[in-house]
Amino acid sequence: MKTNILTAAAVSFLTMTAVAQKDEVKNAEDALEDGNYAEAKAQLKIAEPNLSELNDKWKENFYLYKAKAYAEGNPTTEDMKTAAMAYEKAAEMGNEEAAEGLNALRNNLIQSAISDQNNKDFQGAADKLYASYELSKTDTIYLYYAANNLVEAQKYDKAVEYLEMLNELGYDGSGKSYTAVNVQTGERENLGSQQQMDLMIKTKQYKDPEVEDIPSKKGDIAQLIARIYINQEDYEKAITAMDKAKATNPDDMGLLQAEANMYYQMGETDKAREILEEVAENDPSDPATFNNIGLMYAEIEDTEKAIEFYNKALEINPEYNEARVNLIAAKLSKERVIIEEMNNLGMSKADNARYDELDAERKEIYKSVIPDLEKAMEIDPDNEDIVRTAMNIYTNLGNQEKADELKAKL
Repeated sequence: MKTNILTAAAVSFLTMTAVAQKDEVKNAEDALEDGNYAEAKAQLKIAEPNLSELNDKWKENFYLYKAKAYAEGNPTTEDMKTAAMAYEKAAEMGNEEAAEGLNALRNNLIQSAISDQNNKDFQGAADKLYASYELSKTDTIYLYYAANNLVEAQKYDKAVEYLEMLNELGYDGSGKSYTAVNVQTGERENLGSQQQMDLMIKTKQYKDPEVEDIPSKKGDIAQLIARIYINQEDYEKAITAMDKAKATNPDDMGLLQAEANMYYQMGETDKAREILEEVAENDPSDPATFNNIGLMYAEIEDTEKAIEFYNKALEINPEYNEARVNLIAAKLSKERVIIEEMNNLGMSKADNARYDELDAERKEIYKSVIPDLEKAMEIDPDNEDIVRTAMNIYTNLGNQEKADELKAKL
């Protein structure tokens, strides 16, 4: 009989405990309705140690209320993580509200990260982006963005850790973007998929749909890793990281571009130029490659070679003003030796004659860049440096009317 009495007492105790747990969960619900998130958290903490004694429906409610308590108010990144895990458990138990809440929480995390990034709180943005990745391990793009923010925050060790994780995951990042203009705001927005974009266009809420290719980010990742090691003056690791990336993606032109940039940062300009010339040979469609080769020839004062490559860039894209500005600078650099000789001449008849010859040569250089300057101003009319250079050229050529017109524009 004693055994039966003890068993009955134990059962009674367990029943009382379960009732108490339900009261605390219900109290948390009431606190949430009143907007008292601290009280809701307190009630849920009391209930949590004996959660196993509740039935599935009450457990589902517990996780839903916990998620809401931590997601609302002014949550920290850790609060959001706690809320997300609670939403996941409630959703796994079939709670539709929790599934919707989890999606909303993910969006809030991303928006909050964007806000942090815009405010230059790169560490805060990285924490939230990594939390977003943890919520959905298939969304590796957030791990990539987290690493980028860590680089901006100069948290290089952690950034490398994330970047190496991406390499281990085989992250590529290429794909397509589906965007359209929001009729109400006038802003172009990413709509995620072809299906979603088509649907939103049919609603007339969006217009001007566009599908664009997103290039692979493997080159960017390799470049980031190398940049970090170069910043730390660990050149051996930088080269090893780049070689490793190239071994797995030998045909990736982005990686070759990154390797060239790495050697350039290390001060090995000749090596960088050789790699870029290999890139240009394999992919002659990118004007930026030819422009960069031109810049490297300009650094070693091989002006003719520099001009050759700037012109190649402009043949591919006549609107590529960066190459045109560099071309103008390269052509004008030829006047330096002319001016030096002019300044060193004496006052003899022969010196005066030589001065006139050199002045004529200098003016021919000025005349040669006028078409380039006019085209550059046509493409970028608000670029003050281009307008000022053109104004000075016209002044030196004696075309004061044109010089005054540009002066007024400035």
